[in-house]
Amino acid sequence: MRCQYCNSTESKVIDSRPTEDGTSIRRRRECVGCGKRFTTYEKIEQLPLIVVKHDGRRETFDAAKVRSGILHACQKLPVTAQQIEEITSRVEQGAYRSSADGEISTERIGDMVMAELKQLNDVAYVRFAAVYRKFTDLSTFMEELQKLLNESKADLDHEE
Repeated sequence: MRCQYCNSTESKVIDSRPTEDGTSIRRRRECVGCGKRFTTYEKIEQLPLIVVKHDGRRETFDAAKVRSGILHACQKLPVTAQQIEEITSRVEQGAYRSSADGEISTERIGDMVMAELKQLNDVAYVRFAAVYRKFTDLSTFMEELQKLLNESKADLDHEE
């Protein structure tokens, strides 16, 4: 494992524990070369998951693409890197669980990300939805915002 700061290959494990979802092991490491600390994750290597695109093309699932979309939606919002990693991990695990034949559609992955972001941050959810659902006009965008407002109001009414 190379240090992200100095590129040294020597590091020592300081702490090791399973992640909350139990699908991987989180290791805190300290670089022997520069002394800085970083985190690595160890997980079971799974069979490749194939993502079926809108146009029928197929490609291997890439968690980095999911993470990138989430990062973009959460830009300048009070969302931590750890929260983004946790969402990415849950979406990845959900994708593997929900694909009986080793394939999953981009729509299903997008829906999983939206469900996670909806629980995390309304603004991130709307940003992701705007790109994912390809809002082409203001009325479509306003419909989605109205749905979100109605759900928030219903949640508040249930709490009272």
